[in-house]
Amino acid sequence: MACCKLYHSVVLAVAVVVLAVGPAARPVSAASAHLHLYMHDVLTGPAPTAVQVLNGPRGHFGDTVVIDDVLTEGASRASAAVGRAQGHYIWASTGNPELLVTMNVVLDHGPYAGSSVTVVGRDDIGAPVRELSVVGGTGQFRMARGYVLWKTVSLDHPNAVLELDVFVSA
Repeated sequence: MACCKLYHSVVLAVAVVVLAVGPAARPVSAASAHLHLYMHDVLTGPAPTAVQVLNGPRGHFGDTVVIDDVLTEGASRASAAVGRAQGHYIWASTGNPELLVTMNVVLDHGPYAGSSVTVVGRDDIGAPVRELSVVGGTGQFRMARGYVLWKTVSLDHPNAVLELDVFVSA
């Protein structure tokens, strides 16, 4: 009987501690951040960073491009590199030029080096500013949420430079 009381007391004490501490503690992270980056999407030349791997059956619909684009501090390709945009985009509309973008913003320089932000969304490339969702992240951005506003800075078809304003909270 004393054994059962002791067992129940221990179980109750463990339950109280678990409830007081809450779910597994997450490492300290960037509570919120605004990243201002430029993405260089290069499909031509001697060192492309984007490669079309699938041609759609008609027009561009279904075209799939895999990217490992350089991210820089400024719009010039010569400005300091801060990371890579790695993922893919798919022409997802039979009419307007609209893409489904899925990518990781991988940061390898600066205060967030070693962290990444996962971005998914619709890119209506005809709109002056597009909004995509931040759906996760790693490192300082583990379990991140937020959004990305991006716009085309320059277009030398098919190459482009995009300006990304990433608003993220973890």
